[in-house]
Amino acid sequence: MQVRRLAWSGVEVTLGEARLLIDPLEHVAAFEPVLGKPKSPVPPVDTPPGTHALITHIHPDHFDVDLLARLAPEGTVGCHWPLAVAMADAGVVAVGQEVGTNRQIGPFTVTPVPSLDWRGDDQVAWVVEGAGRRIIHCGDTMWHGSWWKIAREYGPFAAAFVPINGVIARFEGYEADVPVTMTPEQAIEACVVLGAEVACAMHHGVFDHPPVYVEQPDAVRRFQDAGGKRGIATAVLDAGEMVPPLVAV
Repeated sequence: MQVRRLAWSGVEVTLGEARLLIDPLEHVAAFEPVLGKPKSPVPPVDTPPGTHALITHIHPDHFDVDLLARLAPEGTVGCHWPLAVAMADAGVVAVGQEVGTNRQIGPFTVTPVPSLDWRGDDQVAWVVEGAGRRIIHCGDTMWHGSWWKIAREYGPFAAAFVPINGVIARFEGYEADVPVTMTPEQAIEACVVLGAEVACAMHHGVFDHPPVYVEQPDAVRRFQDAGGKRGIATAVLDAGEMVPPLVAV
């Protein structure tokens, strides 16, 4: 199983000829008024016939409708079951799953597990297993108390993709000086609990739009420093880079 980071929170997992995307992102214009223009280009995502996808939640920086529409009819789009209706209304036919239930996509077993959204919106993390190895993609979650349950039931993980920008958000009536995604240090602690061999940073470095959307300062350095203190390997990858072979899954 090979894992490649895409832009923002996107991840590509391949095994043989099977390709699975998680929260792929290509089109950003719709949410630029809130998150701002990307600081670096968001490259196109390769979606050959038979590509499948999983969506953690339907905020537009994780739910790229135009990209997902390219996957039909040969590929599927998976989501937590309560989101399937809203996704259909947006023009994306999705396969809904209950938290904790498995679905087979070719050689992959995919399972939605608990996550926590800052606005109370529906969100899950995804566990993906193939060739005897497991990864977890945590969406843009805040810190929550289900890490230990996930670790008991599905861990350990070869890699955990975790948000690190600890963003302060002030829009649409939301305003509090509380990070609405995990801070770099919280991301490492989540990976320690999950038993991850490598902590992979995501959801950082592309958008920063003060005072509406403000990332934590020095997020990457703090993430790496926290990993060093806790004895866990960290990977800070650019879009298109593979998880390094020494920790590849």
